[in-house]
Amino acid sequence: MKKKYKGIFFDWDGTAVLSRKAPVEEIVKAMGPLLDQKVNLVIVSGTTMENIAGGKLDSYFTKEQLEHLYLGLGRGAFNYRYENGQEIVFSDMLPDRKLLSDIHRICFDIHMELLEKYGMNTDIVFSRPNYCKIDLMVENQRGDNLFMQGNELDLLKDCLKKHGVEGGLQGLLDISEAAGARYGITVKPTCDAKYLEVGISSKSDNVDRILEYLEEKEGISPQECSFWGDEYVGIEEGIYGSDSFMKTEKTAAGEFFDVSQVPGKRPEGVVQLGGGVERFLEFLKEQAQIE
Repeated sequence: MKKKYKGIFFDWDGTAVLSRKAPVEEIVKAMGPLLDQKVNLVIVSGTTMENIAGGKLDSYFTKEQLEHLYLGLGRGAFNYRYENGQEIVFSDMLPDRKLLSDIHRICFDIHMELLEKYGMNTDIVFSRPNYCKIDLMVENQRGDNLFMQGNELDLLKDCLKKHGVEGGLQGLLDISEAAGARYGITVKPTCDAKYLEVGISSKSDNVDRILEYLEEKEGISPQECSFWGDEYVGIEEGIYGSDSFMKTEKTAAGEFFDVSQVPGKRPEGVVQLGGGVERFLEFLKEQAQIE
C-alpha cells in the first residue's frame, strides 16, 4: 500500500497479536517508528486495559510517542489518550449502577429463555463494565486464541438448528433486543459466533469518539484513516462480526481491511487481505517507510 495514513485504527486480539498471552515485542516494535512520525495509532478492542500487553503497553513507548497512541476499549466503555506519559480516560459510556444491574438482568433473562424454551446451555460473564458476554458454545473452548476460529460459524449454526432456535443468529439478536425492551433499554447485541455480547454501546462508539477527537485536534479526516480487524466476516445475511462496527456513518469514507482468512461475505467496502497478524505487522512496517 503506497498511501500514507494519518490514523490507523486496529483490533488487538487476532489482528495485532495472536492472543492476549502472546509476546508483544513485534507489534510494539512496528508501532514505534509510526508514533515517532506522529501517525496516530488507535487500538479498538472489546477488552480492558489489563489485557492489552498485560496492562503495560505504555512502558514500551516514550512520552512523545504516547502522545499519538489511543485506545478505545470495552465496547465503547472507555476511550484513552496519554498526557505526559499518563493514561487519561477522555470519554466514556459507563452505565450507572441501576442501568448496569438491568443489563445483567437482561442477559440472565436471555440465558433463561435459551435454557427453558430451547434447552440450550449458556454461561455468562458479568464482569465487563457496560455489557455481558454470553457463551453460546460452552463446550467449545478457544484457549488462548480468543478471536473467532474458522469452524465456529458452522458450529454455531449447527447448535442453533439442533436446539430449534427460530431465525438462527438473527433470532438470538431479536431475543436480546426484546429482553432489553422489557426493561425500557435499547441494547446493542453483537456476536462473534461463540459469544453473544449485550450492552448499551459498541466499537462504533469508540471509533466515532476518537475520530471526532482527532478531527478536532489535528484536522484528520476519515479519508486519511484505515481500519484493521479480523472479525468483519458475515455470520448470517446482514449480520457481521464485531470489527464491522468500526464502519459507521462517520468513518465510512475511510479504508477497511480484514486480515482473517475465514471464508465468507464482508461488509461492502471491506477488503479481505488474509495473512493474519503477520499481514498487519507487514502493513505497519510498510507505512513507516512511506515518506
